[in-house]
Amino acid sequence: MPTLPIPVFVSFLLAFACLRLCVEQRRLSILGLLLALCAAQSFIIALAQHYMVPGLRWVQPVSAALVPPIAWLAYVITALRPAARGDLLHGLVPLTALAALLVAPAFLDVLLPAAFVGYGVAILMQALRGADAQPQAILAHDNLPARIWLVIGAALVASALSDVLIVLAQATGRAEARGWIITVFSVGNLLLIGLFALSPYLRAEPPDAEGPDEETPEPDIELWERLQAFMARERPYLDPNLTLAQLARKLHVPAKALSATINRSTGENVSRFVNAERIRHAQSLLLRGQTVTEAMLASGFNTKSNFNREFLRVAGASPSDWLKTSGTIAEVNTSQFLALATEQIAPRE
Repeated sequence: MPTLPIPVFVSFLLAFACLRLCVEQRRLSILGLLLALCAAQSFIIALAQHYMVPGLRWVQPVSAALVPPIAWLAYVITALRPAARGDLLHGLVPLTALAALLVAPAFLDVLLPAAFVGYGVAILMQALRGADAQPQAILAHDNLPARIWLVIGAALVASALSDVLIVLAQATGRAEARGWIITVFSVGNLLLIGLFALSPYLRAEPPDAEGPDEETPEPDIELWERLQAFMARERPYLDPNLTLAQLARKLHVPAKALSATINRSTGENVSRFVNAERIRHAQSLLLRGQTVTEAMLASGFNTKSNFNREFLRVAGASPSDWLKTSGTIAEVNTSQFLALATEQIAPRE
């Protein structure tokens, strides 16, 4: 076994992160629950594998079986939809692990890797569909939440490798490598999942009270015109926590129909469409004399990195460079107008 109880340090780190998240949100969110579970699992591994505490080797596989379904539910609730009663069926995974532990312990060697791989691949496949496939994700974050979930999904799949490597180590007579395999793969991936789950880009606003609208999608042209009028009139993009689901509910159309309309009309995803509206609003504020930070905050952006990235994409220049160019053009246009007006007013000889 490794001389340093690395799982203990990982457990304390994740527990502190969970506590910090709960204090910030003033509640135990699904991401907080995932952090707490990763912290608890790392601590159980430390007690069972490093300190050889009796009985915890029986607890470890059952608690491990909780990680994949909770990770999947964290993805669903923060990116796809509110929690539903059907989500309780995922509790069958740890219950099956408990039954296998009591009746057929050898079945755990198949069940646990299958659970980690199955849920990990499910997250990977869904996250690969991009920002528009995550209606609960905050649009200002563009594709960053999907990329983070790709890492978490990959970490779940990688966690399953630990069981395979342990079997190979025992089959080749290198049972002493078991401790390092558990530390590096199991605990290492728990740390990776926990730290990425702490990312502010995964935070989603609590869903609205009403459920998703199931009206029949209207023709693209009509919906596109209504969307443009709504954006100009209500300016929903000024809300930094706006999501596709919220925008769809405001227009009383399904999120998929709205997303498809924006994709076909602009060639961009919903996040980029909304952020382009924010950038245009920020440009008008900059021309009125507001600072870059003031314009950023007043246009629906929370972070300067997102603002600068989207500004460069939409305007082709940084905010300061664009402002210099726009200011010069405005001065030239004003000078030309005054010269023309003077020429028209001056008496002809």
